[in-house]
Amino acid sequence: MGVDKHKGVPPRQAQGRAAPVPRRSAGWPSNLRLAAVLSALVALPAFAASCGDEAPTPKVAPQPSMSGQTPTGTAPGTPQFGMADMPGGAGLSAAAAGPYNQGLNAFVNGDLPTARTGFAQAGQADPRCHQCFYSLGVVQERLKDAGAGGSYRQAYTIKSDYEPAIIAHGMFMARRNQLAEADAMLTQKRGQMPKSAAVTAALAEVKSLQKDTGNAQRLAQEALKLNPDYRPAMVIIARDHYRNRRLDLALYALQAVLDGFEPVAENPPRDKENPEALLLRGLIWREQGNRAGAMDQFKKAVQKRPDLVEARVQYANFLLEAGNAEEALPVLEGAVRFDADNVPAHLNLGDCYRLLGRWADAKREFEWVLAHDASLPQVHYDLGLMYLFAPSIPGMTAKQQIAEAQKSLKKFQELRKKDVPDDSDELLNRAKLKEGELTAGAAPAAPAAGKDGGAPANKDGGAAPPADAGTKG
Repeated sequence: MGVDKHKGVPPRQAQGRAAPVPRRSAGWPSNLRLAAVLSALVALPAFAASCGDEAPTPKVAPQPSMSGQTPTGTAPGTPQFGMADMPGGAGLSAAAAGPYNQGLNAFVNGDLPTARTGFAQAGQADPRCHQCFYSLGVVQERLKDAGAGGSYRQAYTIKSDYEPAIIAHGMFMARRNQLAEADAMLTQKRGQMPKSAAVTAALAEVKSLQKDTGNAQRLAQEALKLNPDYRPAMVIIARDHYRNRRLDLALYALQAVLDGFEPVAENPPRDKENPEALLLRGLIWREQGNRAGAMDQFKKAVQKRPDLVEARVQYANFLLEAGNAEEALPVLEGAVRFDADNVPAHLNLGDCYRLLGRWADAKREFEWVLAHDASLPQVHYDLGLMYLFAPSIPGMTAKQQIAEAQKSLKKFQELRKKDVPDDSDELLNRAKLKEGELTAGAAPAAPAAGKDGGAPANKDGGAAPPADAGTKG
């Protein structure tokens, strides 16, 4: 149950083990170039399929809670455009530069509504500013504004070969489960821009999301042939291996991006601080039980890309499991600024407030999660903990708290995975004991017997009331 099961550590299943990362054999040539490494990684799945011998699938421990998971409909590690992709204000027209830079500064600080206003004003000031419409689309997408697709389209309508907007629009459709539409648009653009590594790699990402791993790997390899140093294609290769549970190959591809190979002078890391690669390696290491390594990768990803919400949620989850709510608080508050509808972020934020004794804030976050997805067992467990152990919840009596604690814990037991051990029975027993204590404390004490064995009389000859009438023990 972790550090202290009554101080915010959710019920969790022991981590499963995955196959170890393959080591380079003694005969592996030390001067192997990165392009050859990635090419070999691409070819391996196709070779295995042709032989009828698929790569083994490591067992992955299922997550019994939403903590650390990604939103429904989003594949883990799927790229999200943001801070690192925003073009600077240099080169814009004088009319657009001012509001654009205001929007950019607001975005960096997580103030998305102000950022949207700034980019929209920049586009109004200069209708030919393709960067303005692209940046507007990035913010609109994070705000769940359906107009994001139109803004991306406007950007590459103004500048037909503007790769950032083309890629962002394709991924926007993919994240909305419009995979066929994303495939068609990117295929058309690839025909118009056959030398674009970026468009080819984006199409590879969509193929991967469509579970077409063969074409995903082939297209990623083609992108690297067009530009051997195109780093997103390297990460796409790793991400496709990850989605298809080829974890060893994914880690090997990530090593090429983040660490390089010996001798490093000849095979250096191509992008050792790539935040998406750090996030992906953290996800894999978490599955394999390398908690310290995973936490380090998530922390580095957040430092490099403060707007990378998935990395924030994963990092904060580890901090909460360690009982470090104070450090987790700004990480999670930043996560909900950059993605106000992120359910795992709100769930963990509520648990963070609970640990810090901010009961009203914790209750608000848990109720937000209930309103968005009441089927999550973890939110009912966290509510049960809050009601059971909080000294006082504003607007509730002690009896009401205990009743709500039992109700929440029983709901958790209805929704939980039955094969995952937890301490909910113990918590329910504690709640029942506390309920009994409250009931006993509120009951009037038995009156002392008079001389004749009855109730003692008052000076008027009537029965005297108990000495503690109207008070609670």
